[in-house]
Amino acid sequence: MVDCCVFEAPGQRLMFTFPEIDPIIFQIGPLAIRWYGLMYVIGFVFAWWLAKKRCARADSPITAEQVDDLIFYAMLGVIVGGRLGYSLVYGIEEWLDDPLYVFKITEGGMSFHGGLLGVIVAMYFTGRKVGQSMWAILDFVAPLVPLGLGFGRIGNFINGELWGKPTDVPWGVEYRGQVLHPTQLYEALLEGFVLFAILWWFSSKPRPRFAVSGLFLLLYGVFRFYIEFYRVPDAHLSYLLWDWVTMGQVLSLPMIVAGVGMLVYAYRKPQEAEA
Repeated sequence: MVDCCVFEAPGQRLMFTFPEIDPIIFQIGPLAIRWYGLMYVIGFVFAWWLAKKRCARADSPITAEQVDDLIFYAMLGVIVGGRLGYSLVYGIEEWLDDPLYVFKITEGGMSFHGGLLGVIVAMYFTGRKVGQSMWAILDFVAPLVPLGLGFGRIGNFINGELWGKPTDVPWGVEYRGQVLHPTQLYEALLEGFVLFAILWWFSSKPRPRFAVSGLFLLLYGVFRFYIEFYRVPDAHLSYLLWDWVTMGQVLSLPMIVAGVGMLVYAYRKPQEAEA
């Protein structure tokens, strides 16, 4: 393992050297506990805790007794949808070569957009089970999600993956001889902690149906689209158009459009949105 360091030599800028961290925290026989998986667990624990706090409100669509089922189904949606989404969009060639590739979670990763679709499906069935509309459940869940996204990106940073482009900014990270944008930490900050703060504040008062979910889609899409300018695209996909458009940006555009449309509809026709 390489020791990480922060130094400031005369006439030079601050530098942080990335430590080569073993992605496995510890292993007992075939069971391996990984940093990336631990970050997901932390995210779900926070989501459960926040849901317990939020369900005490009079306008909550679920009760405290229903929170455990909600988080369980959300976990299934994230894991199944995220893995399927990654395999379809980023690892389709590997999946065609090996039908079991989708189950090899240590090869490749998880797709946020696939996980989002998985959560939407899970919340549809959750809504039916508790007698609420899918959108009421999604508006409740949206503020719970960003912290998990933030911790997940910290997991990416620990794993030394999803780096940004070479840079000379003072906060660049030296990784294997190059100074790179730590785009995992940019995403952890914007898509995770900043998005959480905004959504938690926005949803602290009753809002029209679709408004909270719409704001989540809009802000996440904008943050992700922006950070993609600094992030290196997947090597096998590269840039899709004009030497700067990435798959992440293409997948984020529908989120931005949908978010704007939902917010406009929520505030222009709140009674119809509620119905």
